[in-house]
Amino acid sequence: MLVFAVLRLGLTPHAFWALSVCEWRALLEAAAPQNEIMTRDALMQLINTHGKTNA
Repeated sequence: MLVFAVLRLGLTPHAFWALSVCEWRALLEAAAPQNEIMTRDALMQLINTHGKTNA
């Protein structure tokens, strides 16, 4: 999620970690695949693709 926020939205890492709960929810909604249901397989694909960058 940090990578998405920094690269796609232009947030600094400091601004990312200072987001409110409402802003987090909006960010998650913006990052979610559009017109798709988030299945377990889709979640695993996201984790495999991007999960290690925030670890």
